[in-house]
Amino acid sequence: MDNYRADVAHIGKSVIIKGELSGSEDLYLDGEVEGSIDLKKNNLAIGPNGRVRANVYAREVVIHGQVNGNVTAVDKIDLKKSAQLIGDIKAQRIAIEDGAFFKGSVDICKGEPKAEAVGQAAHAVAAATPAPSVPAAAAPPLIEKK
Repeated sequence: MDNYRADVAHIGKSVIIKGELSGSEDLYLDGEVEGSIDLKKNNLAIGPNGRVRANVYAREVVIHGQVNGNVTAVDKIDLKKSAQLIGDIKAQRIAIEDGAFFKGSVDICKGEPKAEAVGQAAHAVAAATPAPSVPAAAAPPLIEKK
């Protein structure tokens, strides 16, 4: 996504947004967002000064800056060499340039992903793990001594 197209909304590097960011046009974000970003039918480019602490859902996401949160794209997620992403990603296609930092899981899916599905696997695993019925210190030994 071209950073300086006239038909793209811009959020400058001095702008800080807290809350839900949504819209119906492509967005170039070089500022700071904390909360959520929902651009299901549009593209999102996070510039080199961009700092995002939010779950992101867009048609296509290009990251040059920092993201701490889950990123879901209908089509593609592109991590450029200056990108730093901590969170899970879900898309039909991904590209990670040499030098980009990524910590999280990847889910390549066919068809349009559902935003709420990102991170559900972690919650399902945590919920499915049974808690011990007896604390370990109070549990009887497994092998009897004779």
